Amino acid sequence: MAYSGKYTPINYKKYAGDHTNIWYRSLWERKAMQRFDLNPNVIEWSSEEVVIPYISPLDRKVHRYFPDFLIKLKNGNVVETILIEIKPDSQTKPPEKKKKATKKYITEIATWGVNEAKWIAAREYCLDRGWQFRVLTEYDLKIK
Repeated sequence: MAYSGKYTPINYKKYAGDHTNIWYRSLWERKAMQRFDLNPNVIEWSSEEVVIPYISPLDRKVHRYFPDFLIKLKNGNVVETILIEIKPDSQTKPPEKKKKATKKYITEIATWGVNEAKWIAAREYCLDRGWQFRVLTEYDLKIK
C-alpha cells in the first residue's frame, strides 16, 4: 500500500474542497476515490478535510487525526454523512497476544492503540453530528 499520487475527479463538482489538489496515499484510497467520484448516490465527498483531535496512548498528548474521507450518500430520500477510514484488515483489530514481545509485536500493539484512540474520537465526533463512522478494509473494497 505504498503507492501514492494525485487524483483528478471526473465529477469534480461533487468534491467538497480543492478538486485540483486531491492526493491518495495508497491504491486502496485511489479505488475508494474512484467509487465515490463515479457513484451517482454519492452527492459529495472529500479527502482528509476533517480534523479530529485525539489523545495518543503513546505520549498522552493531543494529536490531530485526518480521516481519509467524508461522503454524503443519498439513500432513498435520506442523505447520510459518513466519515471513512481505509485500513488493512490486520490493523482493525488488536494483535494476538504473543509469549515473547518481539519488535514487530510491539509495533503492532502501538499501531492498534493509536488507531483505537483515533476511532474512538471519530465515533464521538460523528455521534455529535449525527454522522456515521466506518473503517473500510481490503474486503470492503473487494480487493481480496
